Amino acid sequence: MKSTVEQIRARFDGDVERFSNLETGQSATIDAPLSLELIAGAASSVTPGARSLLDVGCGAGNYSLKLLERLPGMDVTLIDLSRPMLDRALQRVGPATSGSVSGMQCDIREAELGEERFDVIVAAAVLHHLREEWEWRKVFSALYRSLRPGGSFWISDLVEHDSATVQAMMWIRYGAYLAGLRDQAYRDHVLAYVQREDSPRSLLFQLDLMREVGFGPVEILHKNSCFAAFGGIKQARDVLV
Repeated sequence: MKSTVEQIRARFDGDVERFSNLETGQSATIDAPLSLELIAGAASSVTPGARSLLDVGCGAGNYSLKLLERLPGMDVTLIDLSRPMLDRALQRVGPATSGSVSGMQCDIREAELGEERFDVIVAAAVLHHLREEWEWRKVFSALYRSLRPGGSFWISDLVEHDSATVQAMMWIRYGAYLAGLRDQAYRDHVLAYVQREDSPRSLLFQLDLMREVGFGPVEILHKNSCFAAFGGIKQARDVLV
């Protein structure tokens, strides 16, 4: 049985301090600083005049802070399941922009995002908590609708592989990375909560789903073992056919 939403919320409620620092909060994610840098660069290149950002599963606000370095003055909407995590993000992001900053404590599956409100959307280490395929389709569709034409949606996340043998090989590599990062006890701890909490989908599944709901083009920024950074662009109206 996978963890419930309440169980996942409780774990993150108690982990705010660790996630307030990218180097410690995302240490179990391979190449986390690189993915953050690439997504900030891609978003600022695609939408240099961006005025509004939606940070889904914002954690302590690291992605919003990095994006505001490249795209200053944006209005920022933060969404997180954990109230303590959201409060820390609001505390950190508010002083970093001259724009407005608001927070929504909710499950992204239940969020009311509206139509064409945002220029950039980021979702870091959060969508792997989606379970059924219809949930993935519902969330991707809602995020697409909430983007303004010309805007972009970027993901950094754990991914699975469609081939069972490739998945097994990559999982061994990930375990070795975790053991090298600290020790075998840490490896076992991380792999246990991934098994308990997460239900990632493959990179190709997510890229295909992006295309299905309307994104085009889609881009892969980086992939290493079981982690990837990628995204899609909502075409501007003047190039739609």
